[in-house]
Amino acid sequence: MAVVNSGAAKPLAAAAIAQLESDGVATLIGTVVNPAGLTLAKTVPLRRMGTFAEPGLGASPVWHVFAIDQSGIVFGDDIGVVGDQRIRIDLAALRILGDGLAWAPGNFFNQDGTPDAYCSRGALGRVADRLSDAGISTVVGHEMEFVLVGPDGSRLPSHLWAQYGLAGVLEFEGFVRDVTDAATASGVAIEQFHPEYGVNQFEISLAPLAPVAAADALVLMRIIIGRVARRYGMRVSLSPVPFAGEVGSGSHQHFSMTRDDAPVFSDGDGVNGLTPEGESAVAGLLAGLPEAQGVLAGSLLSGQRMQPGLWSGASICWGTENREAAVRFLIGGVSNPSGANVEVKVVDPSANPYLATAAILGLALHGIERRLALPPETTVDPAMLTDEQRQRAGIVMMAQNQAEAIDALERSSLMRSVLGDAVVDAVVAVRRYEHDNFGDLSAEQAAEKFRLAWSV
Repeated sequence: MAVVNSGAAKPLAAAAIAQLESDGVATLIGTVVNPAGLTLAKTVPLRRMGTFAEPGLGASPVWHVFAIDQSGIVFGDDIGVVGDQRIRIDLAALRILGDGLAWAPGNFFNQDGTPDAYCSRGALGRVADRLSDAGISTVVGHEMEFVLVGPDGSRLPSHLWAQYGLAGVLEFEGFVRDVTDAATASGVAIEQFHPEYGVNQFEISLAPLAPVAAADALVLMRIIIGRVARRYGMRVSLSPVPFAGEVGSGSHQHFSMTRDDAPVFSDGDGVNGLTPEGESAVAGLLAGLPEAQGVLAGSLLSGQRMQPGLWSGASICWGTENREAAVRFLIGGVSNPSGANVEVKVVDPSANPYLATAAILGLALHGIERRLALPPETTVDPAMLTDEQRQRAGIVMMAQNQAEAIDALERSSLMRSVLGDAVVDAVVAVRRYEHDNFGDLSAEQAAEKFRLAWSV
């Protein structure tokens, strides 16, 4: 986990400022993502970069419980008006955005310099450290789906739009070109960028990186597409369901693992080449998904997307190249030179990406440690099975009711062991606030109200 320590921060900052000034940088943005999935920020003049890294900038603990309605704060026994924390940016992850701006991700620390238990980037760092201590190397690749909308969130014209069609690229070719150029300039590796199934919807796939770096890249990519969209008089909706009754947007995560440079998901004697550890990793994911849903897809709108037939992984099962399964297995080989990997399809853009990755990898590690047995593979669309066949195969549905997902997370000793009590309690608090205050809205009203809630 790349967090600048007190001995290195200021010398590194001093050495970097001159170079950044020569590159035209004048302002530095530092971001954190809170349990509601909101991207929060502070900015400083470049000369203050060292202070932002060490000792950091002050922020109230209530940053962890800002809600998606732009006004709600979920006070509790441990989070209120008293207290202060420090956000420290990671200078090793700093990137230049252009137009005089640079960006770096931040971590929360307590005033005494100890890591903050609520920090989402810190939670992922702890899980990554546990994997490393277990001798497992992991990389994660993010997919991000989003919908282009008007500045007020209104629907844009779509006369020439077709699923995955060239017309979508040409209609928005300036946006596509500028996003690609900006990503390249900022050091973000795009693997593919294409129109998606929904109207004015695109998907970007990012190159696999170590877990924390991969989540950082996703946050940076959201900033990039948000900035470029503004230049064209548009906004980017990162809502799971921007418009009610439509397919919605996912934020799928792929991951692969190696031990002693040997792949965990291929070259084994198990199903489709899985090793025993690979089978147990997938089994751990499947067993823990109901308890993790509040982290992966627990927002007010997530249930609208979690439906059969929408390729959202609504059925808790696994299958090779099965896009209706919650866990999709991709075999390595000539057509997949990066090697076999596992895709978790249920994640949506309302999730905090650091916490979602921590939950996924923590469940996989739990499965490996417990040597859990892999259930049989589902080789067809689960919706085509009878109730009896699904019951016999142990296939159940992800929760479509937000309250059910929240309650499962709150009760989960497993997720508390992965993320920590503070993180779980914060996620439960902000999601329950959504349910209690807006759960009576119709699907259309909820989609309209929160279309831009997670936008940057």
